Amino acid sequence: MIEIKSSKDLMRLRRLALVAQGLTQAQPFGRGLSGARKAINHIGYVQVDTISVVQRAHHHVLHSRVPGFELGMTNQMLRDGDIFEYWAHAAAFLPIADFRYSLPYKHAIKNGQTHWFRHPDQKLMTELLARIESDGPLRSRDLETSTTQRAGWWDWKPAKKALEQLYMQGDLMVSDREGFQKTYDLTERVLPAHVNTQMPSMEAFATHIVDQQLRCHGLVSLKGLTYQRRNAGLRQAVKGLVDERLSQGDLERVKVGSGEVFILETGALERSRPRLSNRLLILSPFDNSVIQRERLRALFQYDYQLECYVPEAKRQYGYFSLPLLYRDEFIGRMDCKAHRKTSHLEIKSLHLEQYSFDDDSVISAFVDAIKQFCYFQQCDSVSLSSAPDHWLCAVNRQSIQPEGSACIHP
Repeated sequence: MIEIKSSKDLMRLRRLALVAQGLTQAQPFGRGLSGARKAINHIGYVQVDTISVVQRAHHHVLHSRVPGFELGMTNQMLRDGDIFEYWAHAAAFLPIADFRYSLPYKHAIKNGQTHWFRHPDQKLMTELLARIESDGPLRSRDLETSTTQRAGWWDWKPAKKALEQLYMQGDLMVSDREGFQKTYDLTERVLPAHVNTQMPSMEAFATHIVDQQLRCHGLVSLKGLTYQRRNAGLRQAVKGLVDERLSQGDLERVKVGSGEVFILETGALERSRPRLSNRLLILSPFDNSVIQRERLRALFQYDYQLECYVPEAKRQYGYFSLPLLYRDEFIGRMDCKAHRKTSHLEIKSLHLEQYSFDDDSVISAFVDAIKQFCYFQQCDSVSLSSAPDHWLCAVNRQSIQPEGSACIHP
């Protein structure tokens, strides 16, 4: 086992992780729709989240990696059959090529080995399937509206639960979305014909997990490989595969100062890394690079918590603070809100960590990032209310307003 003692070696680990996530280069996956396809195929999923303080997580994650990404591209990939919606560690869009690895969980739900809802209404589920088979795709909003002909036939809450159960057990798929309104259809009508639907063996599933996680993270902990997966058999198979590859010399282990042990491909630390650009990234709290908080703390010494789930009186940084990544360090967090009626981005507070960079360089990168972030939020003005004094003065001097907008002062 290699012990990481020097800051130089830790920096190499960080860069390995960031390169694998597509966060060091300007366009590692290309641009636009084709870049978004390549990005999600590489990183394995993007989390779907309901919080809309700023643009939703599945758009934000792709925006951080793909220049020219537009909001409609996620749904276009869904309609085109490039991705599908299902459960990863949370609700997510996943590459369609990985569809077969959703089958074990669906099979377990359908056969009662695990539960999505404890007592699914089988009669209502049968009626819903028959309705969709005969009448075509069903929007979730259709369950909320009664017509004269169907008045009283649907009770929204039980029907919604039945629909979700059918989706989670694999009888239905999401074929389209309008915002957070899903359209469901029979799986056989949604799934492209070329997709592999063979149930994977536990060994094949473990191989997929290990290979995917090494590809998209660069280095992984044993715990992180099966993050939020409750399948004991899969965890055991993954551990067995890792042990085998370690004994064969294909993988090696490193220990960082916190005591955390990571696994990586043998020789990965010695590979050359792309140079880092002086740009700052504003990341989603649900970004693939930060979602495993223990890993984030061990590698980057960045202690991050999303405080929208914390009582207001106990919040330190705000309701929805966004991690700020500059080069290979997380240098702070920004609590903000997009006011869509006025097209205004309000930066409520900016909290900074200790960092080793020149202030002028970081502030300049922050100003550039905010202008791009405003465009992504479809805002044409921005205000910064609270920040360290020297930052507040410097940022206001440079003007964080998007081009062509009127300046709004705090």
